[in-house]
Amino acid sequence: MVTPAPPGNAAAPPIFPGGTAVSGLRVYPWPAADELCGGSPHVHLACTEAYVVVEGEGALHTLTAGGLERTPLRQGTVAWFGPGTIHRAVNGDGRLRAVVVMQNAGLPEAGDCVLTFPPEVLADREAYLRAAAAPADEKAARDRRDLAVEGFGRLVENTAAGDLSALERFYRQAAALRGDRIEAWRRIWREGPLEAAHRTEEHFEAIARGDVAHLLAASTGAQQAPEPEDRKFGMCGRLDTYELWSGPRS
Repeated sequence: MVTPAPPGNAAAPPIFPGGTAVSGLRVYPWPAADELCGGSPHVHLACTEAYVVVEGEGALHTLTAGGLERTPLRQGTVAWFGPGTIHRAVNGDGRLRAVVVMQNAGLPEAGDCVLTFPPEVLADREAYLRAAAAPADEKAARDRRDLAVEGFGRLVENTAAGDLSALERFYRQAAALRGDRIEAWRRIWREGPLEAAHRTEEHFEAIARGDVAHLLAASTGAQQAPEPEDRKFGMCGRLDTYELWSGPRS
C-alpha cells in the first residue's frame, strides 16, 4: 500500500514541456508604410520559435539568405523558424491570433531578439536601445514597428538583387548588440531546457530500476491569461504572457 505524501509537502510545478515557453499573440492590425498590417520584423539569434494559429488569416514573411518567403497562416497552421530567420507576422483579416511556442524557456521574449532597424540605428547601441525599448502605448508600438519595417524593406531589396552583404551586416550588428548577454542566456538554457533533458534521463533510469519516487512527486501547474488591458505591446502584437519560468532572466 502506498502512503500518500503528508499535507503541505506538495511538489513544485514541473518544468514546462521541454523547457519551452508560450505566449498568446494578437497580431497588430495597423497598416505600415507598405500597406501591410502586422508586427515588427525581427530575428532571434539562438532560438527556434513556432506559431500555432488559432484564429484569423494572414501570412508569415521570412527573410534568409535564400530570399523572402511568404507562408500563408490560417486556423490550424503550425509554422516554425530557426535562428537567423528574420520574420514578420502579417495580419490579413484583422483577426490573426496565434499561440507562440518559444525555445529556451522563452528567451525570444527575454533578450534573444533584434529588430530590423536601419543599419545606422543598429550601429549605435544607445540609439538602438532607445528605439527598441518596450512600448508604453500604441503610438510607441507603431513607431517601433514602422522603423523595423523600414530596415526590413532595405534588406529584402538587397537580398532580392543578389546582394547578401546587407544581410550579413545586419547579422553582425545583431550579434554585436547581444554578445554581452551570452552568459545570462547560458544560465537560462542550463536551468530550463538542459535541466528538463537531464530530468528525463533520470526518469528513464528510475523506471528501468523500478524506482517510482518521481511519480509519487507528481504535480500540476496552471495559469490564466492576463486581462485584456494588461496585455503587453510585443514585437508582433498584443501578448498574453505567462510566468512559466522561475529561473534567471536575461
